[in-house]
Amino acid sequence: MLVFITGASSGFGAAIARKFVKENHQVILLARRADRLNALKQELGASCVQILANDVKDTDMIKVKLGDKIDQIDVLVNNAGLALGVESAELCNLEDWEQMIQTNILSLVKLTHLFIPFMVKRQNGHIINIGSIAGSYPYPGGNIYGATKAFVKQFSLNLRADFYNKNIRVTNIEPGLAMSEFSLVRFKGDIKKANQLYENANALKPEDIAESVFWAATLPQHININRIELMPTTQAPAALNVYKEEKS
Repeated sequence: MLVFITGASSGFGAAIARKFVKENHQVILLARRADRLNALKQELGASCVQILANDVKDTDMIKVKLGDKIDQIDVLVNNAGLALGVESAELCNLEDWEQMIQTNILSLVKLTHLFIPFMVKRQNGHIINIGSIAGSYPYPGGNIYGATKAFVKQFSLNLRADFYNKNIRVTNIEPGLAMSEFSLVRFKGDIKKANQLYENANALKPEDIAESVFWAATLPQHININRIELMPTTQAPAALNVYKEEKS
């Protein structure tokens, strides 16, 4: 298979690339950080067909750089995404909300739309979106991030409704707490906060997500996995919070 992976320079994306290459598949990797992409390409060797040091939001340039490989992609892994901040909605920065919507929704939609015609023409393809349990379970501070992942979940299901007779599979992978640079980005570089989140939590690892993606992608063609929701054993849907005012 030829697998196109976004957000591939670290975390889930890099782990997914390593897993597919280990199992003798080829990968095309997209991320903004050219130095990390080059290092990963050297590590993966000949199975890394191409690296694209490009912003996922620039779909036009991605199309140009892919050239004739655009109609050869078997699996599209929409992994690029981010969360910014954990403040209550009234304290949030509007620019952060806009950036999450731009990256997690609009970029994913535009890139998916780019590949769909070629998959339909070939009557073959698999779109794997990296969602989140935040798309199902609300939590304080999740506001726009959770809403973007709820979109990804429903978008994935609606694509399946369109593709049931076109031999195109669609899967949404929905991780819970997982170790990656995700929290460092969310806390805007505050390493202490990011480390505290994972401390003694036995969180999922990027390799766990990669295993889930690979399993869904390599099942027999007649099987479509709609959703995979996975959490560390230490995490579960929380009880509903109730705020009780103190009586004076």
